[in-house]
Amino acid sequence: MSATGHEEKDKNTEEKSATKKTDISKLLSIIPPASELRKKETKIREKRVRVKWDESIPLGKIRINKELASMLGINEDDPVEIVIAGRHKFIYTAIIVDEPNRNIVYTNPAEMRERGVSDNSIATIRKHRQGS
Repeated sequence: MSATGHEEKDKNTEEKSATKKTDISKLLSIIPPASELRKKETKIREKRVRVKWDESIPLGKIRINKELASMLGINEDDPVEIVIAGRHKFIYTAIIVDEPNRNIVYTNPAEMRERGVSDNSIATIRKHRQGS
């Protein structure tokens, strides 16, 4: 009888350990790997866009698509930096609107003509950093 008693204990411990293993594996599937914990989200700081002219925009202002502004972290009335051909750098105040094309920004044509920038030019846009 003692031999069967040991066999029953061995079966019980094997069953318990098997259930514990499945429970641990379920718990481990919930915990993210270390590489995921250290992952940093990359934020876009600048974007290439087309600069178009619009007579309705006041001097010193630039009209930006809402989606583009949120990507770059630009809020209404924030200073925005436009760089054309890597040489000409201009600072404007943002006007955020909901427009269909996020790759186009609009500025005042008189101001752009004065600065020597043509309609439909390609430029880099970014949020202006104070002190640079």
